[in-house]
Amino acid sequence: MNRDRLRLLEISARLVGGRRYWLAPLLTLVWPAFQAMRLLVGWQQSAFEAGHVQTALIGFPLIILGIGLGVRIIADEMDRRTLEIAYTVPGGAHRVWLAKLAAAAGLIIAAALLLAAVCFAIFVSVPLGALFGAVLQALFYLVLAMGAATLTKSEITGALGAVGVLCFNGLMTGFGQHTTRWAPTFNPLLLVEMDRARVLAWTIQNRIGLVLAIAALAALAFARAERREKLLG
Repeated sequence: MNRDRLRLLEISARLVGGRRYWLAPLLTLVWPAFQAMRLLVGWQQSAFEAGHVQTALIGFPLIILGIGLGVRIIADEMDRRTLEIAYTVPGGAHRVWLAKLAAAAGLIIAAALLLAAVCFAIFVSVPLGALFGAVLQALFYLVLAMGAATLTKSEITGALGAVGVLCFNGLMTGFGQHTTRWAPTFNPLLLVEMDRARVLAWTIQNRIGLVLAIAALAALAFARAERREKLLG
């Protein structure tokens, strides 16, 4: 039974990440390589600190990966004209979406571990809270891209919608210069001058809210995908 589940996850990973899906986590290493080059040539004036880990070093490439995988979970079936086949799966098409969503989440976690190892070796130590926050915000953009692509029935439009939300989030936070507790990219390590009890409260509120938002977006996307006549039309 476990072997069957692993086989299902492997097939799902191929569907969302391509035949060489295992390269997807490796591609995120281009970002820390670019950051290392910035340090070497002097574009980055100061060394990275723990506050840069969640978004600047690990979170950003994970978000881009999440958006790229998210648009392929359901909308890819429309583009390949295989949506009708998904509706014939015993138990409902949502089992297909769940398997692909789990595979995409697995690729994001693998990429996060790789990025954490590289960042620890080159830049700065990686707090577990920052790593968890980076993964959580990537999962948010994963399901956001999935939902946007399903709603618009287009991978490209869904990706543009998710990138638009990311850009708006960047504008609201000064592209990582400051943070707000209601942003998907909330980074408590930037609140160095705030009372620790308040920072903890804000962090708990943000993480719980983000988990609920991820669940809600995934449920809405699946509900939209189950409307067979709407999608096939």
